[in-house]
Amino acid sequence: MRTVLNYLTNTRGRKRLHFTDWLTYLYLLMGTAMMFGPVIWLVMSSFKPQSEILRFPPRFLPYRQETVIVEGYDTPLQLFDVVLEDGTTRRLAQVRRVGIEAQLIDPANPEEIFRVNIADRTPVESVYFGLENYQEGVESFNFWTYLRNSVVVTIAATVVTLLVNSMAAFALSKYQFRGRDTILFVTIATLMVPLSVILVPVFLVISEVGWTNNLLGVIIPGAATPTGVFLLRQYMLTIPDELLDSARIDGASEWRIYLQIILPLARPALAVLTIFSVMWRWNDFLWPLVVLSRSELFTLQVGLNSFQGELNIQWNYILAMTVLTLLPITVVFAFLQRYITTGIATTGMK
Repeated sequence: MRTVLNYLTNTRGRKRLHFTDWLTYLYLLMGTAMMFGPVIWLVMSSFKPQSEILRFPPRFLPYRQETVIVEGYDTPLQLFDVVLEDGTTRRLAQVRRVGIEAQLIDPANPEEIFRVNIADRTPVESVYFGLENYQEGVESFNFWTYLRNSVVVTIAATVVTLLVNSMAAFALSKYQFRGRDTILFVTIATLMVPLSVILVPVFLVISEVGWTNNLLGVIIPGAATPTGVFLLRQYMLTIPDELLDSARIDGASEWRIYLQIILPLARPALAVLTIFSVMWRWNDFLWPLVVLSRSELFTLQVGLNSFQGELNIQWNYILAMTVLTLLPITVVFAFLQRYITTGIATTGMK
């Protein structure tokens, strides 16, 4: 923390800020706004009702129209500041609206009815952070079932990805055999192949195996990732070969070297790949949508699609559930972020 403060307070000018200091702070502020602005707007919008989300021009904070309970009426009545014919302004509760005419009453004296033009009234609003969108969103679809499926897919796929990629990286970094560079080149070249090209062939393979409408069909196909193999391979090149030779002289098997030497030393890179894998699998939408057709097997991302109807999209529920789906990624990043700089910065050093 002290290092961060020293970095932020370190300026070029001694007595006053130099113009380069102003440019630096401006650049940092713009970058921060671009990175976190959409996320903050998403969180704020998740508390808004549907009408407030569709409002133009939009407002940053969530507002709710205030209501009042009046004896003789079953539901709370909306409050408005009304300009009457004599020019006075009173706070009234709306009973009903007929065309451009609104019928309102005084909550303290509900017997008298005021008929005014809707243009002469202004809604009484206040900032409100309610959890109705979250509560109703969770209750509107099988949230806990979709959450369980997403957790199972993400954890299982991440474990398989770490295992497969680390073994491939170990072989490509520490063994000398014919065709090693060709295999690495072909592996990296697959990064240029978009998912849409291999979508149909992979689906046909999954269908032949019988993994459609099965979580295995979502977990296994993406187990080996070229990004993960390249990242781990480059990091494992920094591990001295002499250390492995010493272990072999002591009689250690290749599996023991892999489990007790390679994996512990490659923890920073494994942590980076863990973050990437969790993000990939948790946010994956297209492949689970293709493989799964039974609603009880949907992941959260596919389940959120149920809020999109043919004529109406329930944006307030979608935004609230989207915030909930971001929480696991945030937690994982918070625990493993200290490994990111180490893992990426040392990748490729030898």
